[in-house]
Amino acid sequence: MLRIAGLIAVLTASTAPDAMLSVAHAQSVDGTGFNLQTSPDAQLILTANELVFNQDSETVIATGAVQVDYDGFQLVARRLEYHQRTGRLKAYGDIEMIEPDGNIIYAQELDVTDDFGDGFVNALRIERPDNTRIVADSAQRFDGERTTLNNGVYTACEICEENPSKPPLWQIKARRVTQDGKTKTIRLEGARFELFGRPIAYLPFLVVPDHTVKRQSGFLIPSVSYAKQLGAKLGIPYYFALSPHYDLTVTVSGYTRQGFLGEAEFRQQFVTGRHVLRIAGIHQLSPEAFDAGSVDASVENRGMIASRGEFQINPRWMFGWDVMVQSDNSFSNTYDISGYNQKTVTSQAYLTGLSGRNFFDLRGFYFDIQSTIPTNTAEEEQPIVHPSFDYTRTFDRPVGGGEVKLNVNVLSLTRDEAEVDMVNDKYPGVAGTSNRLTTEVEWQRTVVTESGLLLTPIAAARGDLYYLNVDAPMGYTGPFTTQTTPARGILTAGLEARYPIQIVTASASHIVEPIGQIFARNDEQLAGGLPNEDAQSFVFDASTLFERDKFSGFDRVEGGTRANLGVRYTGTFHNGVSLRGIFGQSYQIAGLNSFATPDLVNVGAFSGLETDRSDFVGSVGVDLPSGFSMTAEGRFDETTFNLQRSDVGVSYSGKVVSTSFAHTTVKPQPGYGSTTSRNELKGAASIKFAEYWRAFDSISYDIENKYMADNTIGFGYADECFVISLSYTQERDVDSAIDWSVGARISLRTLGDINFGSNTLNDFTDNN
Repeated sequence: MLRIAGLIAVLTASTAPDAMLSVAHAQSVDGTGFNLQTSPDAQLILTANELVFNQDSETVIATGAVQVDYDGFQLVARRLEYHQRTGRLKAYGDIEMIEPDGNIIYAQELDVTDDFGDGFVNALRIERPDNTRIVADSAQRFDGERTTLNNGVYTACEICEENPSKPPLWQIKARRVTQDGKTKTIRLEGARFELFGRPIAYLPFLVVPDHTVKRQSGFLIPSVSYAKQLGAKLGIPYYFALSPHYDLTVTVSGYTRQGFLGEAEFRQQFVTGRHVLRIAGIHQLSPEAFDAGSVDASVENRGMIASRGEFQINPRWMFGWDVMVQSDNSFSNTYDISGYNQKTVTSQAYLTGLSGRNFFDLRGFYFDIQSTIPTNTAEEEQPIVHPSFDYTRTFDRPVGGGEVKLNVNVLSLTRDEAEVDMVNDKYPGVAGTSNRLTTEVEWQRTVVTESGLLLTPIAAARGDLYYLNVDAPMGYTGPFTTQTTPARGILTAGLEARYPIQIVTASASHIVEPIGQIFARNDEQLAGGLPNEDAQSFVFDASTLFERDKFSGFDRVEGGTRANLGVRYTGTFHNGVSLRGIFGQSYQIAGLNSFATPDLVNVGAFSGLETDRSDFVGSVGVDLPSGFSMTAEGRFDETTFNLQRSDVGVSYSGKVVSTSFAHTTVKPQPGYGSTTSRNELKGAASIKFAEYWRAFDSISYDIENKYMADNTIGFGYADECFVISLSYTQERDVDSAIDWSVGARISLRTLGDINFGSNTLNDFTDNN
C-alpha cells in the first residue's frame, strides 16, 4: 500500500484484464504542489489531500477536497474510490459533477462505471444549462443509454434562497421517470402537475421527447376562443415529424355553431431555403348564424390554400413567394387563419439581390380585400402589379472626383375598376393598364474648404417613359393626358452648402450646422396629368426638408428651381443628456411649383409647399439618462406662424413605470380629403405594483370627436418561469358602435403557451 499526501496524480484506467495501475512520478514544486509528466493515454486526473494506492486490490482511495477530470467530466467530492478490477468509480459526500454538455449534477452518493455508462446515484439534483432543474430520490443508469429517476421532480423555476423547502411556482412530479437514449424519449409514470404547491392535473403516464430531440410527433397545446357567430372553439393540433427535412401539423377545431374546421400546414426545408403549404376548410353547419345577405351566410363549403417559399440562390440573390387563394372574400378573416386573417392579404412573388451598395428588387403583387359584403368592389379596385422593379447601383470608380449613382424603376399594373373618392374629389386609381419606366443618374461630390465649409455640387438627369391603356377618370377636371406613350424628363443642377460649427465647453459639446441647398430644374412635364400610383402619401416635415425630390414615389417628380434653408443642432452633455433639433423653410424660386398643380389625389394640397414660400418646419428632441425621451415636430404657417401640424412623442422606461404617449394635430386639408381637424392621442403604460406583477393599459382617443377609439386594460404576472395575464379590449367607432374582447395567456417556460381569445401581453412581458 502506498500513501501519498497532497498529491495530484494521473491514472490510466484501461479496461484490459491485465492492466496495472500506473502512477506518474511527481516532483515537488516550491513545496506546495506537484508537476506531472503525464502519458498520452492518461484518462483520469485526481487531485486530493490524500491518496491511498492499494496495488494488491488495485484500488485508489482519495479523501479530502477530491477533484476528478475525465474526458470532459469534472467531479468533486469528499471521498472517492476507484476500483480498477471492476472499472467502477464511487464517490461520497457533497458530490458535484459537471458533464460536457453543461449539466451540473449534485448528489450524496455516486457509483458509476469508469466510462460513466452505468451507475447509481442517491439524493440526485441536476441543474441544466437552460436553467431547469431535476430532483430525484435516486437514479440508475443502464447500458449507457437508459436512465431511471425515482420520485422525480422537474421545474424551470428558481428555488427560493431564503426558504429552499418552499415549492417552486410550478413543478411536475412523477413516481418514475425513464429516459431512453435509443428512442430519445422520456416516460413519466404517475405524473402530476403542481401549481403553487397544489396538484391541478394528473396523468397515469406521459411520453415526451428528450432534450436531444428537436422535433417529435405528438399533440401540441390546444387553443380556445369564442366568437358570437362561430360559437366556442376548441382547436387540437397534432404534429407529424415526418423527416429531418419536412413535417406536417394538422389541426382540427370544433365550433359549437359551425362544426369542424380542418387545417394542415406542411413545411419543408431545403439546402437553399424552405417552403410552407397551408390548407384549411370547413362545411358550415349554420350559415344563418351570420348576418343575412353576407358572404359568410351565403356559402356552406369554404376553404383556402396558401403557399410561401423563400430560397437563396447564392449569398447575394434570393427569390420567394407568398400567395393565397380562397373560396370567397372573407373565409380566412372570419375563421382567423393565422397569417392570412388581415383585412388586406398581399400575395407576392419576388427576386432580390444585394451586393455592397447595389440593390435589385423585382416583385409582383395581388391584393385580396377580405369583406363580408357581396357587392364590395374594393378588391376589383386594387391593382394587379406585374411587376414592380427597383435597381440601384453606386459605381465604385469616381467620375470627376465624385460619386455616380444609377436608379431604375419599372411599374406595370392593371386595375379592373377605377378607385374613386367622390366625396373628396380624389381618384386614387384609374381603370386599365399602366406601364412606366424611370431611369435616373445622379452625380455628387463633397469638397471641404480650408475654412471648414462643406460644398456638395449635384447633377442629375431623369427620364420617364409611359405606355398607357387606361380609362380617363370620370369627373376629373385636371389635365389628364390622352397620350398612349407620354414621356417626360428632368435635368437638375444643384449645390448644397453646410458649415458645421463645434462649440465645446467644460460640461457639453454642441454642433450647430447651417444648411443651404438650391436645385435648378426644368418644370415637371404633364404635372397632374399622369396616373399616380406610388406617390399618393406626402407629409412635409423636418425629415423631408432637405430632400432633393420630396415626393414619396416615382409617379410625381419635383420640378422648377427650389431652395431649402435651415439649421441643424446636436448637443451632448457630460451628465448623459443629449439634444437635437432642425428648423427651416423651403422656397420655390422659379418655374412651376409641382405641389401647387392639380393631381388625381391632390397630393400637394395643403402640404405647406404649395406656395412660393413654404411653411416653417422644425423638430426638437431630448434624451435623458433616466430613460425619458421626447420628440416634437411641427409645421407652422409661413405668414401667421400658426400651428398647422404637430406630432409629439414622449416615452419613459424605468424599473417601476414604463409609458409612451403620442399626440398628433392636423389642421383641415379640404383638398386632400380632410375637412375637419385631426386631434388624436395614443398612449400605453405599464406599472409594476408588486414583485413580478404589473398592470398595463393602452388607449387611443379622438380628441376632436370626443370618443375613445380603443382601450385595453389588464394585469399580469411574469417571472423567470411563469407568465399569466388577463386583458380586456374595447373598440368603438365614430358612430359609437362598441366591440369588446377578453384575452388571457398562460406561459410555462420550456413547456409552452396557452392562449384564450385575443391578448395584448407582448408589451407587458417586454417590460419585465
